[in-house]
Amino acid sequence: MAVMRNVFLMIFAAIHMVSGQKMNDDKYQRAILASGCFWGTEYHLKRIPGVISTRCGYTGGHVPNPTYKQVCTGTTGHAEAVEVVYDPTQVSFETICKVFFETHDPGQLNRQGPDIGHQYRSAVFYLNEEQKRITEKLIAILREKGHKVVTELTPAGEFYPAEDYHQNYYDTKGSTPYCHFYVKKFD
Repeated sequence: MAVMRNVFLMIFAAIHMVSGQKMNDDKYQRAILASGCFWGTEYHLKRIPGVISTRCGYTGGHVPNPTYKQVCTGTTGHAEAVEVVYDPTQVSFETICKVFFETHDPGQLNRQGPDIGHQYRSAVFYLNEEQKRITEKLIAILREKGHKVVTELTPAGEFYPAEDYHQNYYDTKGSTPYCHFYVKKFD
């Protein structure tokens, strides 16, 4: 099973096609966001108009190609995260990041609702200086409004896709997130 997963990951990373376009084409951009259980994060982010695709996975740790079981031990350093591929002509990183902040509690340290552990931390893994600047601006706005924010702002490293059964979890199960709710925080 592990060999099949590794083969799948290598093929997926090498080919990763999104709507007929290779992911590294200039047409699309990426964001990597973590806000607790990746199921709920993905549920909300994939519904934003202009988002082309989402993938649940792991990032921010020190173990290559971690499994869910490994990440759950809290010893790999990874966060459950969502990679978002989007069309910047239809939606901005700022809009995606606002939805990110509005669909979780960025004031909870290393948890989100009943999910507790460093793997459930709130984090933006920025891919360029513009993403960093926008995230810093949004964090400042939230703090000015009196919100506590412990969201980590970290340069993006390797993103490892999670196992297939984690992808599109709520849509597949026909249910909705239990700890990710939309609360408007920005004007």
